[in-house]
Amino acid sequence: MPKGPTAPPQSPDRPLAEVKFLTPAEVASLMRVSRMTVYRLVHSGHLPAVRVGRSFRVPDAAVQEYLLRLNS
Repeated sequence: MPKGPTAPPQSPDRPLAEVKFLTPAEVASLMRVSRMTVYRLVHSGHLPAVRVGRSFRVPDAAVQEYLLRLNS
């Protein structure tokens, strides 16, 4: 896996305006883990995120894909 945050996968059928981004706290709440766990996943490259200023935003689709990968 690549190190550091990676850009979310671009989907040609979903315009960027329709992509919903979540904060690490929101992701942590959805996954029922700590915010630090989310930051570790982002920094390790397991969970794609974009950097906005000094904070990260995670596409909701990336969270769903990550959870599906864990279950398969």
